[in-house]
Amino acid sequence: MPIDTRLARRTFLRGAGVAGSLIRLGLPPLEAMFNSNGTAYAAETRRAIPKRFVFWFNGNGIPEKYWVPRETGADFALPSCLQPLAPFRDDIHVITGLDSAAARLPGPGNSHYPSMSAVVSCKTYTGRGAGGPSIDQVIAQKIGGETRFRSLQIGVCQESFGESIQRNLSWADRDRPLPPEMIPHKLFDRLFGVKEVAWVARQKSILDAVKDQAQALQGRLGASDTRKLDEYLQSVRELETSIATLPPEYRQHVERPAEAIDLRDYPRIAKLQSDLLVHALASQQTHVASYMLTKCQGLTRFPWLGHTAQRHHEYTHGDVETPRGMRRLRDICRWHVEEFAYLLGRLKAMPEGEKTLLDSTAIVMVHEHAEANAHKNNNLALILAGHAGGWRTGLHTRTTGTLGDLYLTVANEVMGAQIRAFPTAERKLTEIV
Repeated sequence: MPIDTRLARRTFLRGAGVAGSLIRLGLPPLEAMFNSNGTAYAAETRRAIPKRFVFWFNGNGIPEKYWVPRETGADFALPSCLQPLAPFRDDIHVITGLDSAAARLPGPGNSHYPSMSAVVSCKTYTGRGAGGPSIDQVIAQKIGGETRFRSLQIGVCQESFGESIQRNLSWADRDRPLPPEMIPHKLFDRLFGVKEVAWVARQKSILDAVKDQAQALQGRLGASDTRKLDEYLQSVRELETSIATLPPEYRQHVERPAEAIDLRDYPRIAKLQSDLLVHALASQQTHVASYMLTKCQGLTRFPWLGHTAQRHHEYTHGDVETPRGMRRLRDICRWHVEEFAYLLGRLKAMPEGEKTLLDSTAIVMVHEHAEANAHKNNNLALILAGHAGGWRTGLHTRTTGTLGDLYLTVANEVMGAQIRAFPTAERKLTEIV
């Protein structure tokens, strides 16, 4: 395609709704945006493909027996909880052995409170919230300024149990939470724009408003890009349809899970939120996001797994030493990993130049504890995924050091954020880069 017909890397289809409301439909990476090698954007002085960062969380820790690989190196076997990651073993790096040092310092609240503050900020819980900015926000301050959203905060489980420290993953600074958007309807409208009532209610499609622009753009594209654009627009329509068919109760927050109905569609919500996140990253509306699958000390029930007698936190402290109790925790944590694997699959299926969106994304998956029942804050187990910055993958590494060491290494060596320091960080983790 001649250079004068190439597209800018952030190209939007725009359409006006009532009262001038604007629909902004960001486009996915198309061949027309890249140089002939697919290694850089062509319309903006061959700018490199940007890196993205995702901070991914599920609460209550893990059953180490079913989660932590026994072998280290490249030939590790995936334990049952990690089996959903089998298609992505070359895209992940399982890290065990890190210490969450700030979680053990004296302070208010039960063990979950300081553990959550430490896992997001590596600082002590203040009694009101995290002791400092979370790692995603530290990175966003360095690389997020050129996008429409400096960062996005996304959640899934609507339960509002507990204090602010339990409900929020992202923190702008000490005691300054950035609440996750947990309702797909609202996240969709934030990304694509709030329109007339018929669009908001999904009785019509937002694609109606950008139809003429889409047709004009297709006339400028080659066959491959035309097919990609058709597939992308269809995926937006499928998101609209899926959101429209959610039960009415998903339009509002659930006050207390113990007193409200048990929502059965959290796996469906999780996938919708992951799909919306991929759209936001692909269209470069943001380069940084946090994704909170379940809450710290979460009280989710799991009817889709057949576990409804108790809630998650209660299961972590019940008959955890019996085979039945351990199987429950195995099933729950395997579901967490299934949703993580779904996100990896969606990122890997999105072409970007000669590679994929997963190749330009770095994801850090964390929990507030290691072994859930013991509330362990040492020997933490977490997962790195993606290939941004060329970090090492296809491995299980058992190491020493702190979460701060990991976060500083990721921020500087992987994301290029060049921050001076991070709490509890003392060394670069050469094991991952």
